[in-house]
Amino acid sequence: MTEQGYITRTIEISGRTFSVDIGRVAGQASAGVLARYGETVVLVAATREALREGLDFFPLTVDYEERHYAVGRIPGSFMKREGRPGEKAILAARLIDRSIRPLFPRNFTQDVHVVALVMSVDQDCSPAITAILGASVALTLSDIPFAGPVGAVIMGMVDGQLVVNPTLEQDEKSDLHLTVAGTREAINMVEAGAKEVSEEIIVEALTKAHAEIQRIAEWVGEIRAEVEPLGLAHPKIEVPANEPGPELVEAVRSAGYEKMRAAVHHCKNERLDKKSADRHLEGTKAEIINAVLENFPEEEQRLKSLVDKLEKEAVRELVLKEKVRLDGRAFDEIRDISVEVNVLPRTHGSGLFQRGQTQVLSVLTLGAVRDEQILDGLDTQETKRFMHHYNFPSFSTGEARPIRSAGRREIGHGALAGRALEAVLPGEDVFPYTIRIVSEVLSSNGSTSMASVCGSCLALMDAGVPIKAPVAGIAMGLIKEGDEVAVLTDIQGTEDHLGDMDFKVAGTEQGVTALQMDIKIAGITPEILAQAMAQAREARLYILDRYKEVIPGPRPEISPRAPRIIHTTIDPEKIRDIIGPGGKIIRKITETTGVDIDVEDDGRVFITAPDPEGGKKALEIIKTLTAEVKVGEVYLGRVVKIMDFGCFVEVIPGVLGLPGKDGLVHISHLAHNRVRKVEDVVREGDQILVKAIGFDNQGRLKLSKKEAMEPPAGGAGETGRPGLIQDDRPDRRPRSRFSRR
Repeated sequence: MTEQGYITRTIEISGRTFSVDIGRVAGQASAGVLARYGETVVLVAATREALREGLDFFPLTVDYEERHYAVGRIPGSFMKREGRPGEKAILAARLIDRSIRPLFPRNFTQDVHVVALVMSVDQDCSPAITAILGASVALTLSDIPFAGPVGAVIMGMVDGQLVVNPTLEQDEKSDLHLTVAGTREAINMVEAGAKEVSEEIIVEALTKAHAEIQRIAEWVGEIRAEVEPLGLAHPKIEVPANEPGPELVEAVRSAGYEKMRAAVHHCKNERLDKKSADRHLEGTKAEIINAVLENFPEEEQRLKSLVDKLEKEAVRELVLKEKVRLDGRAFDEIRDISVEVNVLPRTHGSGLFQRGQTQVLSVLTLGAVRDEQILDGLDTQETKRFMHHYNFPSFSTGEARPIRSAGRREIGHGALAGRALEAVLPGEDVFPYTIRIVSEVLSSNGSTSMASVCGSCLALMDAGVPIKAPVAGIAMGLIKEGDEVAVLTDIQGTEDHLGDMDFKVAGTEQGVTALQMDIKIAGITPEILAQAMAQAREARLYILDRYKEVIPGPRPEISPRAPRIIHTTIDPEKIRDIIGPGGKIIRKITETTGVDIDVEDDGRVFITAPDPEGGKKALEIIKTLTAEVKVGEVYLGRVVKIMDFGCFVEVIPGVLGLPGKDGLVHISHLAHNRVRKVEDVVREGDQILVKAIGFDNQGRLKLSKKEAMEPPAGGAGETGRPGLIQDDRPDRRPRSRFSRR
């Protein structure tokens, strides 16, 4: 222990030091630690409230708070203060929540609040991983019952090699970003984005990740044993058993077990849909409750809980013992699928995907560079050109609730589906559009996020976005009792609710693009995950084949209702030539052509036009404004001024009322013979061929007419004024790079 009264413990993770200060901060919390990974620092505090009576769920809240001072910035908002958490902060909070939630006792119903305050960010050391590990230490040292500790790592793949906790540079090159959390015994949380990585590599990465997780979790466990005698770890509180009496349990089982089994079998035999099955099962449960309630009038709450457990037991027994599911499907059977595109006539692209009673309509909009989302987070990314938003209205589940703004679930599902599609989107150099997709859940019976992946892929192809390959998604489930395991393909709502796992897998024919796993048990092994991924691949390929029946690939042209974007690159030094003083020139271009123009600092120019003609006209103007005269090239120019010593020739015409680029043809360069008077050879308005021969010491262009022509045969001189172009011009006129308007 230090003189200040706290201790620090460290561990090496991927060549960088992770440390926790214990007893230093947040003294009034149940436990608080200052977690440090490299130069990333996150304060994590865990607190609990007193027991609340009547709760039948675990009220866990996780907040991940980003502070802009962590990267030396002042918030960009008007108030210059952090507001509600952004998308990345919400996703990080969900990572922490999903890593720890399965490890609390099932009958524990006290409010628990975990706060991760990001105070310093080293871009090479993930603050989200730092926060998960800090939460693991804080909960392990607290008096809160917790079946941890937890470890967590990110797995990357750079140049075909798996890397633990990649640096920022490695992550930018990586084909895989796989976040894994778990205990010494098993994995309990997976989140990934990938660039069509094979299932075999994913399983290998999970295995390597778990080995590192075990080492970290072991270290956290040793910390508790070490600091407990020092008073820095607290005895765990006892969780009241709150178990119903044996008489009530027996009464429910006697009155309801056979009825519930019969109800479950009826749903299976009749292959009832969600609404019909729910109605039948709820009716059976009400019948059982009413039969038992007469003898136990004061036990209504516990009675409902026991009947719910009876339903769960009957459904799980059906799966494990009879090898069939509630709706009569086999373990690897997918519900009926429907695929439609071009559903909405005035949008840029739309796709309607239905799987069983899950139905999602995805709608795509293409926009200009200026439509990119501006980010104000703690990482190095400043803008986002692809957005996927997910909406889950109450009518999709048959409920009558007011529609509110997007919550954490909606943001999480939207991000997952977006991540699944990012790997196949064309680069900005190929397709310079901002892309926004909105997935509207119209009916929900399991796996709406994966249906959003499918609907969004259809919308992309319908809009003519040149994606690298189609993407499909599927949700896998698990029912596990001891050594008995059933992995289910395409789970519906009841299987999600009563099962042990929701494992979402999205990808192309070549490989995986996104993963997400949520579980309700302490953890599962890599072997079970490998089986789930193998089944998911078969399902994914089946869905992709269904796409081909309706739309085999992206349309050859983008939607006629979408804007046309033309992309060009200019010398950054020439940006001022198209902007003009106070933006005068660029405003004139947009007013003249009806386009929008975005100019990047690196010289990239994006022209967004409502029609092709306007875009082409704007591009021609920009090329003219930024054109350079190259020494040695021949141009067809126009004589704009006659002087005694020569003439000025405009070689690049002016646009928008602005002067073009001209140069001087000295009288000695008008012809091969001696010229007494300029007007003997040219007059104002004539078009002549000239060659750029250099610049004078003041940067003014020098041109030559005689060097643009063949020398006269036998040295004969020119006689008289030749007219538009001399007779001795070359047989093949050199082509100018720029044409007059």
